[in-house]
Parts: sequence; structure tokens; C-alpha cells
Amino acid sequence: MSADEIELKLEYETAPFLQSLFANDTRELGYLEERLEVRTVTRDGWILIVGAKEAVEAAQRVFADLESAKRGGAEIAARDFRLAVDVAAKGGETGVAELSEVRLLGFRGRRPVVPKTPRQLEYLQQIEKNDVCFGLGPAGTGKTYLAMAMGLAMLKAKQIHRVVLTRPAVEAGEALGFLPGDLREKVAPYLRPLYDAIHDMIGAEEGERYLEDGTIEIAPLAFMRGRTLARSFVILDEAQNTTREQMFMALTRLGEDSRMVVTGDASQVDLKANVRSGLTEAERALDGVDGIGFVRFSGEDVVRHPVVGRIIEAYQRHRGEQLEGVSN
Repeated sequence: MSADEIELKLEYETAPFLQSLFANDTRELGYLEERLEVRTVTRDGWILIVGAKEAVEAAQRVFADLESAKRGGAEIAARDFRLAVDVAAKGGETGVAELSEVRLLGFRGRRPVVPKTPRQLEYLQQIEKNDVCFGLGPAGTGKTYLAMAMGLAMLKAKQIHRVVLTRPAVEAGEALGFLPGDLREKVAPYLRPLYDAIHDMIGAEEGERYLEDGTIEIAPLAFMRGRTLARSFVILDEAQNTTREQMFMALTRLGEDSRMVVTGDASQVDLKANVRSGLTEAERALDGVDGIGFVRFSGEDVVRHPVVGRIIEAYQRHRGEQLEGVSN
């Protein structure tokens, strides 16, 4: 140990409790050591941290955050551990303990839905605060899933009477009437992710009952024209594929005691080349309007397989380099 280093020993009641703080995988300590530039030794119920004073104090904050979350009933996964390390490294304030305090649904033995990143927590707060909230950013950041969880939680609390889920069926155009089956069968291929989220959160049986009696309505955006949606939680998904007219139509469907969440990723527009995205116009036109919130996600918020975040970041670098090459 060099002269400018200090050491700190943290002790816990049992070795299993300590191990649970780093997801029961000592390899995760390597991430802490690399990110914070410290060294660690652990045995039984203690862990020794060695490094510069500021680095050791940051590591101490990591374990304090994780301990608080664990004692509050959270299960620490590898992603949670790395999030706590990243927050401490950046000097942030929103850690795993604060995130784990927000729990949506989670009844009948199902795991509660909790935000996994500070941006996801901000998203839920903005949905609660505003009449209309835009969740913008790459795939896998939980935009639609969290909106669905919030809508179902409000439905269970009787704050709204129904949840309306819609998205533009770009691939089908306006020719849904020519497809076989009833409305649900016609649009199922385009709305499958929404059905999956419902079944995941409240179970297939209850989900189907809500779908049958109209408490949860899933329909393509084209079927929203002319309606007024009162006492509803409306989710407009894949909004980057709305035209300017469709977006304006959707936003003006909102009725009494309702709120809307609009999700989309401007980098994945499937519209024809000469058609402008309604999401892009809405983002510019509505910025700063009272009662409308915007949350912009990044690759850091991806909660799918860890490699998805790295794929997104790699593409962003690649496409950025291409644009710079063109401009030069």
C-alpha cells in the first residue's frame, strides 16, 4: 500500500449477505476495482478496500447503497451492482436503493416492476407528473414496458377506467380490412409486444379478461380517429412511424381525466422516404409546453442483454463517423 492510499474494512453479519451485495459473483468485484481504481480482498463476512481516499469513499458509497436496497427487500443482480458502481463513479445521487423503493404491481407472487436506471425513475416521475409524456430513445430501454406498468398500476388503483394501447401498423398500411380474422387477429402481429407485456405483468388469464371486456384495449392507430378517450391511460407506441397528421390526431384524442405516454425511437423510422415522422414534429413543437414532459433515454439505459447496449453505442459511433465523413 502506497503512502497516499488508505484501506477500509466493511463487515457484515454473514458471508452470504455480503456476497448477495455483489450478485453472488466475485467477478463483479473486478468491475468495481477497474471503474473506481481500488483493490479488494474479501473473506467470510468482510471486504477490505484499498486505494486513494476518494476512490475508497466511492466504493463505500456503493456498498452502503446496495446494503440499503438489500435490507429494503431488493434482490441485487449484476446489473444493479454495476449501476451502483457507475453512479458512485460519476458522483450521482440516484442509486439502487432509491430505485428499488418504486415498485409497480407485483401481486399474486409476481415480481414487481421497478426502474433499473435513474433515467427510468425520471420517466415514471414524468408520467405521474404530466398529462402527456414522451419517452424517446433506443430499443430495450423500457419505454413501453414501464408505461404499461404505470397504466396497469393506475387501473388497479382505480385512478383510470381503462388502458388504451395503440401503435401505427406501418407494414399493413390502411389495408387491415383485407386480412383474415377479427380485429384482434388482424392486428396481433403488430401489437404482439404489448400483449406480451400485459401477460408478463398481470398474467394471461386476467389479461385476457381485461381484453375481452374492453378494460384494456389494443388497436392500430388508424382506429383512434374520431374518438375521445376519457378516464383512460393511453400509450402510443412506435410513434416514430406516425405521420404528422396521425400524431396530431392521436394527441387530440385525449379526454377528461386521461393521460398519454408516447414512445418512440427516431433512429428506427419505417415510413417512406418522402414522409416526415410525426414524432419529430411533435418533439419540436411541444417542447416547453405546460403539462407535457420529455424523457430521452440512451444506450446506458438499455435493460435487455448487456450486449444490446454495446451494440447501440457501436452503431451510434459508426453512424456518427459516417456523418462526419460526409460533412467533410
